[in-house]
Amino acid sequence: MRTGMTGIERMTNILQRKPVDRIGLFEHFWSDTHREWVNKGYVSEKDDFTELFDFDMDTCWSFNMTADINKKIEVLEETEETIVTRDGNGAVLKNHKLHNATPEHIDFLVKDRTGWLEHIKPLLLPDEGRIDFEAYRLKKEQCRKANRFFCWSGVNVFELMHPVCGHEYMLMGMALDPDWVKDMVTTYSELVIQLWEILFEKEGYPDGIWFYEDMGFKERPFMSPQMYNEIIFPAHKRTIDWAHDKGIPVIMHSCGFVEPLLPGIVKAGIDCLQVIEVKAGMDPIRIQKQYGDVLSLMGGIDVRVLYSNDKAQIDKELETKIPILKKGFGYTLHSDHSIPNTVTYDSYKYFIRRGLELGTY
Repeated sequence: MRTGMTGIERMTNILQRKPVDRIGLFEHFWSDTHREWVNKGYVSEKDDFTELFDFDMDTCWSFNMTADINKKIEVLEETEETIVTRDGNGAVLKNHKLHNATPEHIDFLVKDRTGWLEHIKPLLLPDEGRIDFEAYRLKKEQCRKANRFFCWSGVNVFELMHPVCGHEYMLMGMALDPDWVKDMVTTYSELVIQLWEILFEKEGYPDGIWFYEDMGFKERPFMSPQMYNEIIFPAHKRTIDWAHDKGIPVIMHSCGFVEPLLPGIVKAGIDCLQVIEVKAGMDPIRIQKQYGDVLSLMGGIDVRVLYSNDKAQIDKELETKIPILKKGFGYTLHSDHSIPNTVTYDSYKYFIRRGLELGTY
């Protein structure tokens, strides 16, 4: 799939919207998908999809941001299909054991400012025990050998707060006690930067930063633009500025409908928006027309079309979007979420081949 440029060269240019030979390529998969394809004999258990499909980039999640990193996960209840646990944030969550799913929120130790100050904030120290140096080092070396663009990946403040107090208490706090949430935002953004400084001093800088920051749901963001600008924006600006000061571009993933927040997110300085979830109401073409001169895009290909496993539908989706999205050299091919096990191996291979054909300059 490689032509004249390496993955590092290609993604570096795409994030700056400079000329490239073709659009970029990256993807996320549910673990169920790997199991399904193994069971059907398409891949082996040892196959790494990044290598198998020759993606232009890869990521490494190397920070443990749980408040109490020494607390072992406590099992409260378990059945054949589900498991209920309490973690080091004091959060009680129910997870499905047989398939990937978002955990069900049951209870939280922290429900307000008092719980935060008593149980969580004192534990959020830049301890080296929070950092997986080896994982970062090995992934960085693998990417260097493959000439692949390497991203440190992790979460920013919105995705750091809700595991502590849940979306409901966090959002109520934003409305009723914004100073409490601002304190969480400041604390977490400081911790991220402090841990970066420790990690990068020892192991060197990545090519990019990848933040997961799911700030929307179907047709609505979790907060108003005003709340974003007043509460979340300062932390985004601070962490992104830190990265930019080191010459590191920033990709931000956000599921859900976040278009109303984009003026603030773009002002905070992100270089690329991912994943542009169509089924939530996002439209990559509309976003490209409005922000394409200042923002690269990754994703926006409706995964529902892929799990139809109908090549004609896949063609239509790609032919409608890729010729427009590739204008300005700022696009990377990716589904609008992750590839589920309902997508066949042949359909995914066809998606890549056809997408890159259309995305060649």
